[in-house]
Amino acid sequence: MLEQKDASQPQADPPSATSLQDRAVIRDALGVGVAVGLSGFAFGVTAVGAGLSLPQTCALSLFVFTGASQFALVGALAAGGSPLTAAAGAFFLGVRNTFYGLRLATLLRLPRLVRPLAAHMVIDETAAVTLAQESRRSARLGFTVTGVTIFTLWNLTTLLGAMGADALGDTERWGLDAAGPAVFLALLAPMLRTAVARATAALAVVVGLGLLPVLPGGVPVLLAALAAPVVLTVQGLAFARRSRKGGGEPVQEQAAEGTPRKGPEGEEHR
Repeated sequence: MLEQKDASQPQADPPSATSLQDRAVIRDALGVGVAVGLSGFAFGVTAVGAGLSLPQTCALSLFVFTGASQFALVGALAAGGSPLTAAAGAFFLGVRNTFYGLRLATLLRLPRLVRPLAAHMVIDETAAVTLAQESRRSARLGFTVTGVTIFTLWNLTTLLGAMGADALGDTERWGLDAAGPAVFLALLAPMLRTAVARATAALAVVVGLGLLPVLPGGVPVLLAALAAPVVLTVQGLAFARRSRKGGGEPVQEQAAEGTPRKGPEGEEHR
């Protein structure tokens, strides 16, 4: 009787592939959001230490909301730079979000009413999580969860850091200022799948770190962005040179992606 009763009970349906994918996206987005959002505490402490008031510090996180630009601004002020120079450096560093936005706009295709709010959440981490997804549904979910999580925690921890700045002291001693960049590097590493991507990243690191001691804060990052066009130009010149030697048109290298090429007779070549 017990076995018949158990057999007659309806069994729960297994989770669908879409549901499992959504859970994975939410889990990853929350992990990134929490890790990056908590580093707002370091910004709050650093900003107050650079001479900003509590309202000014919170206003930066609320209305600017781009961590690298915020740190560049308070870093320049702490180093004795003028407010105008500090703001200009932070502005040019934040320009990179415009290029993120152009790419994400075509990928997400959000309704017009939510685009202004979504634009405010276009930062390094939301772009990285969104671009890592394989479908528009997952991209929208990853962008939303990452953006809302970081925005909420970043502003909350900024307030807490600004209020407790005097008690905490030097943020570099605690290593809090490295949390955001470390998370972004962890997101970026799996995307370096091709030789071009790895060469671009390596050149950007060399340029950024090499110019860091001699240029104002934020400028080395902007110059490091030139690594992409430099590497692509070198690649194009190499293709052109091989084409002239071979007497034909340049052939795109598809072997790195594992895609077979077909010859004139339809035979596959690798």
